[in-house]
Amino acid sequence: MELFGTLLPLILMFAIFYFLLIRPQQKKQKAIREMHSALQRGDKIITIGGLHGTVDAVDEDTIVLLVNDNRKLTFDRAAIREVVNPD
Repeated sequence: MELFGTLLPLILMFAIFYFLLIRPQQKKQKAIREMHSALQRGDKIITIGGLHGTVDAVDEDTIVLLVNDNRKLTFDRAAIREVVNPD
């Protein structure tokens, strides 16, 4: 019985840590993976560095963006922060 009393605070601490830190981070990572896999030509995006552009081509690991004056820039998929398509 004394062992249970000693382990209970550790179990509670782990449960709180899981629900406040680990689980939300996993959900966020899943949403980012889904966004990266759903990218398609014509999507308006913002990169991690703050560059705004339109997706011109999508490859397995890279994205080609059209920016000002139809200039093309190539980025890794991981560099895409968000899709800002007007709905």
